[in-house]
Amino acid sequence: MREAKFQIGQLVRHRIYPFRGIVFDVDPEFDNTDEWYEAIPENVRPTKDQPFYHLFAENEETEYVAYVSEQNLLADQPGEPLRHPQIDEMFVRREDGKYEIKEALHH
Repeated sequence: MREAKFQIGQLVRHRIYPFRGIVFDVDPEFDNTDEWYEAIPENVRPTKDQPFYHLFAENEETEYVAYVSEQNLLADQPGEPLRHPQIDEMFVRREDGKYEIKEALHH
């Protein structure tokens, strides 16, 4: 298993598709259903032996939760605030545009 490249609270964007989001959980390797995995076209299907990230994600049209392999993510720079409605439940946006987990949620 590889160490996760991205951390909880980090802003990321998809390498191919036009969406960005914030990491709210990390799986050290694939941990979703085989049905979900097999629905990805084989020619772009990522390997299971890498970190996968749960994101509060958004594109121009909508907000949603995404599950994305590390190979398909790039770090994103703070800028326009994310509008996903669940972000405020877990994170606080700092003045510099970065997000940090709410104090009450720290372990």
